[in-house]
Amino acid sequence: MNVTLTDEEMIRHYLPAQPNQLFETLYNRYVNKVYKRCLYMTKDSEKAQDFTHDIFIKAFDKLDAFQERANFSTWLNTIAFNYCSDQLRIAKRLNTTPLNENHELADSREAGLQEETFQSFQQALASLPLKEQTLLRLKYEQGMTVEEIAQIYRLKTSAVKMRLKRSREKLQQLCSVSYAD
Repeated sequence: MNVTLTDEEMIRHYLPAQPNQLFETLYNRYVNKVYKRCLYMTKDSEKAQDFTHDIFIKAFDKLDAFQERANFSTWLNTIAFNYCSDQLRIAKRLNTTPLNENHELADSREAGLQEETFQSFQQALASLPLKEQTLLRLKYEQGMTVEEIAQIYRLKTSAVKMRLKRSREKLQQLCSVSYAD
């Protein structure tokens, strides 16, 4: 397999004819990055390993739906982030602690409000175009610098800053609308 090709070129060329070799090549390129993302989010190496394998299975099941609206690495990272977030949220719901004198009703109301706020934020974020979602996630979830993002998108830093500003404003407006409802 020609490993000098970009991810997107490899997918176009090898997915129909040699999916196993394509899987192996892409897996080897990104397994460490996906694992680090999972480890960062879970703080648990065993969970991170399990999540990493699940993410690759999920990504390669959907590889034929990859539309190249973003780089493969960005697309894979979005799948990784969403998968980890979903798994952590499910685990949090299933992890119940008995109420005792130290836990008051106000605490449970506050937790419910935080969850509701988080859900509203996630819905608002999901309603943004994929490019804007990805840009915000690169900056605020992955902690990438404006310069790094500019290199990925082949833009000037001022253009990235403006796109981030506009995306944040859209997100803020969407969140304020959902809170008003």
